[in-house]
Amino acid sequence: MYNKVILVGNLTRDVEIRYTSSGTALAKVGIATNRKFKSASGEMKDETMFIDLTFFGRTAEIAGQYLRRGSKVLVEGRLILEQWVAQDGTKRSRHSVTVESMQMLDSRGDAQQNSQYSNSGYNSAPQTQQAPQEQYQQQAPVQNTPPASKPMHQEPTIPEIDIDEDEIPF
Repeated sequence: MYNKVILVGNLTRDVEIRYTSSGTALAKVGIATNRKFKSASGEMKDETMFIDLTFFGRTAEIAGQYLRRGSKVLVEGRLILEQWVAQDGTKRSRHSVTVESMQMLDSRGDAQQNSQYSNSGYNSAPQTQQAPQEQYQQQAPVQNTPPASKPMHQEPTIPEIDIDEDEIPF
């Protein structure tokens, strides 16, 4: 079976981050998504959904550090059913989304920056995203004709990238 949820919306509250006894970060937050549609009678309607999200691992730490109430995010994950017994003894349940990857959609500064993070198991790492070419300074091309005195095997040269710290999303 396939269980995949993709949501874009704004966070309804600040991220609450906790750590499990094994040291894994766990963050909980809510997201609001809305949809505009035309009803059968022809009037425009607005439908808002509130969904609980759970982040794990490095993604949870990044969410806790950079996301606030009102932040716009795109999340991908799986739908789960949480069940528990309330203090009064009644059985409770709700659906929520366990986030597997997240993309921050808010702009930072003047330039629109998109950052993407994914969760592999409970360990996640930033995924690199290609930036526009004008943000990189290219070095002069390296000549491919080696002089006779150079050894046959050379370490590849890596061009320097000039990036301002404000452009880094994490």
